[in-house]
Amino acid sequence: MLKAINEAVSFIREQIKETPETAVILGTGLGKIVDHLSVDCAIDYSTIPHFPVSTVEGHAGRLLSGKLNETRVLVMQGRFHYYEGYSMEEVIFPIRVMKLLGIKTLVVSNAAGGMNPEFEIGDIMVINDHINLMPNPLIGKHATELGERFPDMSQTYDPVLLQKSRDRAKELGITIREGCYVGVTGPTLETPKEYEYLRIIGGDAVGMSTVPEVIAAHQSGIRVFAVSVITDLGVPGKIQKLTHKDVIKAAERTAPKLTSLIIKMVAG
Repeated sequence: MLKAINEAVSFIREQIKETPETAVILGTGLGKIVDHLSVDCAIDYSTIPHFPVSTVEGHAGRLLSGKLNETRVLVMQGRFHYYEGYSMEEVIFPIRVMKLLGIKTLVVSNAAGGMNPEFEIGDIMVINDHINLMPNPLIGKHATELGERFPDMSQTYDPVLLQKSRDRAKELGITIREGCYVGVTGPTLETPKEYEYLRIIGGDAVGMSTVPEVIAAHQSGIRVFAVSVITDLGVPGKIQKLTHKDVIKAAERTAPKLTSLIIKMVAG
């Protein structure tokens, strides 16, 4: 495992001018931040040793190095999902690479279905906790170089970054929600009773990504800020037939507001 990670790290270091301390993972339909990025290096995932390749519509599959304002960042245009057939070790491989590259802060975005009856389509939900209903990505052989075997998860989402998001959203005049994200395997979208169940156990939003990445990042000592765009509603009386294209369109409509918030979080 470490040999493969180090080979990917060495390859990336040869390509980029300077290793940043902040990384951003762009979720479905949320790639507009790239328009504000001064890119000095773009690397196709397919060229990075041992890197998976994204197969999902809306995920470009490139690693970008550049600057948001004056802050140097590493941006993943697309991520890897368990439902694509990847193992959890493959899903979190980029996070392991980030750890050994020296990344200190990770910003993660996704599109999610909302179960909180106060939510509306297009809302931005800052994640303050999660419930993991996927296989735990830390199962298997352990390498001490990547963090503790049994990481404490009581403050998985960095409280300083959470407060910063509240402050920056207020400055921008953007309303944000806060809540618990439930990570499920997918790729099926939820049934009405599944939405009901996920709400009962404490979820405010549900999606098929993010949680494995966050667990691996937190284990590695990387500070995490994560945010969801609510693209559909799993609320009784508001559930409608949905396609992946609908999710992409809804995420794209909210992209300008989320882009502004992420830029402020990273560079503000």
